[in-house]
Amino acid sequence: MSDLLTVRAAAERLGVAYSTLKQWIYDGSIRTTKTRGGHHRISESEIQRQLMTHEKTSGLSAPSAALARSAPSAALGRSVTLVALSGRNQLRGIVEEVRSDGLLSQVRLRIGDQFLTAVITRDAVNELKLKRGDEAVAIIKSTEVMIGRTSTDRPARRGR
Repeated sequence: MSDLLTVRAAAERLGVAYSTLKQWIYDGSIRTTKTRGGHHRISESEIQRQLMTHEKTSGLSAPSAALARSAPSAALGRSVTLVALSGRNQLRGIVEEVRSDGLLSQVRLRIGDQFLTAVITRDAVNELKLKRGDEAVAIIKSTEVMIGRTSTDRPARRGR
């Protein structure tokens, strides 16, 4: 039983997210063995089969043919340019500051003479290789927008 890997360990070996591998298990793309407790285990031979299948179908050294269709490009070990995104609220700017602590990172983006601060996972910062001076895009998806005024703002005059 020593050649059986947990789903998390197998995902790491394949270079994919845990949740991606779980989906492949549920849709039958990955062969597993279940423990008495109902947990999935993946054999070393299945890991090798996935790696070989992908290598033959794409010429890339990565998990399976399904990976090429469904996994992020980072898992494939290659970079891909983002061509299109459905989000309409996109702001291009320069990374002014990246502060990380624990699992989270705070990224401050300068957009013109304004700043936008986002809190994202430290893993995301590492995957994006964000550092001060880099160009980046903030994609804003929100169901609410709030507008406020400061005490020094003056109401606009109404023309009559």
